[in-house]
Amino acid sequence: LATFLRGDSDSPPPEAVQLCYENLNGSCVKTPYSAGPRLILYTVFSFGVVLTVCGNLLVMISILHFKQLHSPANFLIASLACADFLVGVTVMPFSTVRSVESCWYFGQRYCQLHSCFEGSFCYASIYHLGFISLDRYAAVTDPLIYPTRFTSSVSGMCIAFSWLFSIIYSFCLLGTGVNAAGLEDLVHALSCVGGCQIAVNQSWVLVNFLLFFIPTFVMIIVYSKIFLIAKHQARKIESMNEKTRRSSDSYRDRVAKRERKAAKTLGIAVVAFLISWLPYFLDSIIDAFLGFITPTYIYEILVWIAYYNSAMNPLIYAFFYPWFRKAIKLIITGNVLREGSSTINLFSE
Repeated sequence: LATFLRGDSDSPPPEAVQLCYENLNGSCVKTPYSAGPRLILYTVFSFGVVLTVCGNLLVMISILHFKQLHSPANFLIASLACADFLVGVTVMPFSTVRSVESCWYFGQRYCQLHSCFEGSFCYASIYHLGFISLDRYAAVTDPLIYPTRFTSSVSGMCIAFSWLFSIIYSFCLLGTGVNAAGLEDLVHALSCVGGCQIAVNQSWVLVNFLLFFIPTFVMIIVYSKIFLIAKHQARKIESMNEKTRRSSDSYRDRVAKRERKAAKTLGIAVVAFLISWLPYFLDSIIDAFLGFITPTYIYEILVWIAYYNSAMNPLIYAFFYPWFRKAIKLIITGNVLREGSSTINLFSE
């Protein structure tokens, strides 16, 4: 775009330039891919959309339908799946067209909404994961007392905070335009019909990063403690003789083992979230302080790495949780429609 506006000598002739809207003044320049790469990109991105929507829908149906899965911790996971599901419905399909066609065809109003949804569901995910890490810490440190500490009401408050804070913050920031304060000249210079650029100034990009970093730091500390405790518990159990294992403490050991496995699985989900979103947030800081130098294709790559995180959690659950695999089988085969299916035993033990 900058090259076209400058009219450099090596720019393509005007007749070779494609516009998002050919017959409209002020249209953005279109830089589409050739047929082969376009087909590959549409396939990859569409696969991500389907995987995100279907995978997280299966998680929500599993937890909400089967009574055996009705627990405060699982309601948090279902709410997290809801955030990822909404990314797949309201964000990823439109970003697919933008990324491949290099144009935004869905109107300026939805451009702003799209960015609000993106921010809301990202922060909702990280705060859900933060509360889940605290839940796992309580479960691992004292699994027998844990049910009296993390109740349905506590879970409900965690879910409500995660959603309300994320939505209110994102819509207030992007809806009022305060994110672009001081960048009016830049925004005006880059504005064109068929574009969807959301600029965030240095102050608010730091706030965004802190809102990402603080719960992330808490999760890292909490999961470090969880794995230290789990390692200590494992050594303690190994040192017990067969007679002790068969005593009254065996139930405590089985519960502790189950909670450690759940903590490990959700710890992997947290690591996946960090790998997916950290590059995007770091780039946003670099961009804001160095004059928005990130090439468009780099930005799109970072965005899609972050989007694909919404598809990863159901895969993690399917890999580590036998009950989830069994629930998926019952849902896909239609057995959930049978009377009494909600009481089916999903656990092997």
